[in-house]
Amino acid sequence: MRWKGRRQSSNIEDRRGTGGGMRLPGGMGGLGGLGGRGRMRGGGLGIGGIVILLIVAWIFGINPLALLSGDLGSMTSPGGTGSYVEEQAVGGATFSSPQEEELKEFVAVVLADTEDTWNRLLPEIGAQYREPRLVLFSGGAQSGCGFAQSAVGPFYCPADEKVYIDLTFFDELSQRFGAPGDFAQAYVIAHEVGHHVQTVLGIEEQVRQARSGMSQGESNALSVRVELQADCFAGVWANRAHQERGLLEPGDIEEALGAASAVGDDTLQKQAGGRVVPDSFTHGSAEQRTRWFEIGYRSGKATDCDTFSANNL
Repeated sequence: MRWKGRRQSSNIEDRRGTGGGMRLPGGMGGLGGLGGRGRMRGGGLGIGGIVILLIVAWIFGINPLALLSGDLGSMTSPGGTGSYVEEQAVGGATFSSPQEEELKEFVAVVLADTEDTWNRLLPEIGAQYREPRLVLFSGGAQSGCGFAQSAVGPFYCPADEKVYIDLTFFDELSQRFGAPGDFAQAYVIAHEVGHHVQTVLGIEEQVRQARSGMSQGESNALSVRVELQADCFAGVWANRAHQERGLLEPGDIEEALGAASAVGDDTLQKQAGGRVVPDSFTHGSAEQRTRWFEIGYRSGKATDCDTFSANNL
C-alpha cells in the first residue's frame, strides 16, 4: 500500500498507556469474535514507583504530571517528536516504540483516506458525512458503549461515533490469524469506519429498533447482514482509494481478502476447536465476508451494499 507521505487525519485520539477495561461493551460493531486476546499495560503505583517516574521525567524532560496521571498520549520526547527510541516500561507505564509510532501514522493515513472517500461519496446519495474519531488504546478503553478490554478486538461505538483500536491487534492479525500485510490492517480500519457510515445513514438506528422483540437467532442473522455491509463498504473505500488516489499495490486486495476470511465466524469456530454452528454466526462466514468485500470493491458504489435486501448472502 502506497501510504507514506500522505495526509494524516487529525481525528486521532491517542489513549495508549491509560489502559483499564472492565467488561465487554454492548451495542458495538466489531471485526469479529476475537475474545481472549487482551493484555493490560499499567497498574497502581507505590511510593517507590512514583519516585522512579519523577526521576524518569527529569531525565527525559517529561511533564511529571503526565506520567503520574497516565496521560502518556500527550507526552513528547525532549526533541519534541512525541516518540521514544525504544519501548520502555517504567512504573507500569509503556512508552511508544518507533514501530508503534509508524503504525500510528499508518492508521492516521488510512483514516484520512476513508474521510476523503466518504466525504465525496455520501453526498452523491443525498447524505452528509460526519467524520468519526479513532481512539488508540492499550489494554482497555472507556467508550460511549461502556468499558472494553483489548480482547474485544477493534470496534466501533455508535453512541460516541468513535472507532477503537489497540495497535497490538495488528500483530495478532498477522501471527494468530495468518493475515499479514498493511492492507489487511487497512481493511480492519475501513470495516470499522463502514459501521460509522451505517450510523450516518441511519441504518444502525433502524437495526437497533428492529432487534426489539427478536429471538436470539433472528438477532444473530440481522447482525450478520450488518457486518457484511460494513465489509462491502470497506470494499467501496478500497475501490475509491485505488481508482482516485492510487493507494493500492499488487497483492493488497489479496491481503484484505485474507483478513476478511481469517475473521469469518466459521474460521474462528474451527480455530477454537469447536464445530461450526451457522445459527450462532454474528459476522458471517469467511466466504460471505470475502464475497461482500469484493462486491464493494468491484463496483465502488455504496448502493450495491444492500445486504438487507439480498436473498443470498
